[in-house]
Amino acid sequence: MLKEESFYGSDSVKINARAIASIAYLAATEIEGVKRIARDFRTTLEEFIGHKGHAGIRVKLDKNNEVRIKISLIMKYGYDIPDVATKVQENVYRAIEKMAGITVKDIDINVRGVEK
Repeated sequence: MLKEESFYGSDSVKINARAIASIAYLAATEIEGVKRIARDFRTTLEEFIGHKGHAGIRVKLDKNNEVRIKISLIMKYGYDIPDVATKVQENVYRAIEKMAGITVKDIDINVRGVEK
């Protein structure tokens, strides 16, 4: 069984990692140049055994109680990859801080492919 992580936002509100992943998913896909969030083998396996979540987005709480997010993307052809990745990081950071009241330590972007 997979461990459910929860985080405390402003005013001691408990927020599940899935909720944070949902916010990150929506914020990332708002950026022009992002085709979709990438699926990987681990995500496919987790879905097969019944774990529901957002494919390609990992939310972790590290030893210092800092939130770290990893997002795997498929980019649209013709866009500047570093520019789009930076915009995704900024948008996800702002959305999570605004909606959940949680400060994010890292947002790692992994560009897994480019498609038309």
